[in-house]
Amino acid sequence: MKNIIRGAFVAASFAVLAQAAQAEEYRIGTASLGGAFFPMGQGISNLVNKYAGDGIDMVPIVTQGSVQNPRLVAQGEVELGITSANLAADAVAGAGAYDGSPMDLSALGPLHPSVLHMVVTDGSDIQTFADLKGKRVAVGPAGGGTMGFLNNMLPVYGLSLDDITPSFLSYGDGFSQLSDGNVDAALALSGYPAAAVMQAAASGKLRMIGMEADKLEQILSGNPAYSTFDIAADVYDMDEDAQVLGVTNMLVVPADMDAGIVESIAAAIYDHLDEFAAENANARQIDKARASALAIDLHPGAAAYFAK
Repeated sequence: MKNIIRGAFVAASFAVLAQAAQAEEYRIGTASLGGAFFPMGQGISNLVNKYAGDGIDMVPIVTQGSVQNPRLVAQGEVELGITSANLAADAVAGAGAYDGSPMDLSALGPLHPSVLHMVVTDGSDIQTFADLKGKRVAVGPAGGGTMGFLNNMLPVYGLSLDDITPSFLSYGDGFSQLSDGNVDAALALSGYPAAAVMQAAASGKLRMIGMEADKLEQILSGNPAYSTFDIAADVYDMDEDAQVLGVTNMLVVPADMDAGIVESIAAAIYDHLDEFAAENANARQIDKARASALAIDLHPGAAAYFAK
């Protein structure tokens, strides 16, 4: 009898070891600390680890952000990446920041919108985007989505990056520098409320930089993936509501990723949005109906999930 029990224990141990050996780690590219992408990636990883099964383990990876993530996915450095709709379209087409290097990527599903926070301290003399000329501006990390917006906005105002003094900092560091007076303005393309902006708001009153209506219309007409979003004053304890530019975010994966794995990951995320929203304020803004209108084609595994 002892031998039978011992044999059963050994067999069970080998079964556990075999299952662990089959578990595969999937990495999700997020962004720098202080923005919305890293906690979004943490939340997604938690849901996948809890619900995806099939030996799927996921971990969030700190990256330079939405511009870099499609490249990391295409290069096999990560298996999933968070990016914005406009950048996903550019990556697949080999345009914009990815000029001449088209990538074989597919969409897994929609995420929250990111909005362009252009923030100054309340007493600043900077009122509109044009007033950034000659100023010290924290523009986010070099590979982040803020630079994509800036490159499309500056020419509309007859400016270039040479007309400002840019500091390429993480969003957290950039807004800390704003609070300390080391930069005149801080920019962040992030979901809202953004942790970096909240932290700066706790140190002193802030204000959003405005844009003239004709300039805003020109930017929107030249960039169809952009939209406007209204940020209520109480989000960051500002005196006025603000209208800001933004874009829908999304998850991208390699086009040749296993369809069953993609479907399992999609189900783990989108079947549990209530749980996700309870832990992450940005997750409350995810509308899975947007899956039918993303900037690039859905992966077949994701399409199978959303068709149910």
